[in-house]
Amino acid sequence: MNLLVLVKPVPDPEHEKDIRIDAASGRLIREGIPQVIDPESRSALEAALQLAEKSDREQCAVCVLAMAPEHARDKLTEALAMGADEAFLLSDKVFGGADTYATSYTLAEAVRMIEEQKGCTFDLILAGTSSSDGGTSHVPVQVAEWLGRTHITNVCSLSASGQTLRAVKRSEKVMLTFEGEEPVVIGVTRDIAKPRFVTAMGIIKARKKPLTIWNGSDLGIDSSRTGLEGSPTRPGRLYEPEQARAGEVIGETPEDAAAEILQIIRKAGL
Repeated sequence: MNLLVLVKPVPDPEHEKDIRIDAASGRLIREGIPQVIDPESRSALEAALQLAEKSDREQCAVCVLAMAPEHARDKLTEALAMGADEAFLLSDKVFGGADTYATSYTLAEAVRMIEEQKGCTFDLILAGTSSSDGGTSHVPVQVAEWLGRTHITNVCSLSASGQTLRAVKRSEKVMLTFEGEEPVVIGVTRDIAKPRFVTAMGIIKARKKPLTIWNGSDLGIDSSRTGLEGSPTRPGRLYEPEQARAGEVIGETPEDAAAEILQIIRKAGL
């Protein structure tokens, strides 16, 4: 079984207050913000590794693919340390500012290139259904459509038996079970698997695993269909809300303050 996981590096939520938006382009300004692997991407990778381990691991290859600035390569090294066999990073300024349409097109072209080089078709492509910095849930489905493959999202359980995959999807009211044959693209939720810890031995092994970085020229695709130029989605007016609030000191004692607060509340009709 050949497996590919679409991994997305995202801004570290611990530095959320440092994230800024370029008002002209509507892009997140990621420079200088530490990156982490998106939680659903980590769960998708763990699910792929578990599927490989339940099969003949020597006959299963787990690759990871990401589109991000080159400084995010250490996140792919982390994925290799978790157990992935090979990593591919798409990094080029022409990819910047892409909406889900341009992102999925670029990723799909990279998938085709990897499959051509390896002389195989990925039986299963896994990705997080959504990401913490976007949350559109579009990319797995759009990648599948570019590739002309079956797809399903919001999958919280996945198993394989021979050429048959069994996926359990969480809907609003019930759990839905699907069975089908490969190849397929699946978007997963965080419930699908708890990611393993990266070990020291994993880090040592990761240094010897291949990590390929491609730009737009390497992919040989039309740059007008990538990045901001290839994105039909355009953000509306963006602004950063004012965070400061006016303050007022009331009451000389706690009792006086409480009485004045009650008066303010009653005056407001609350």
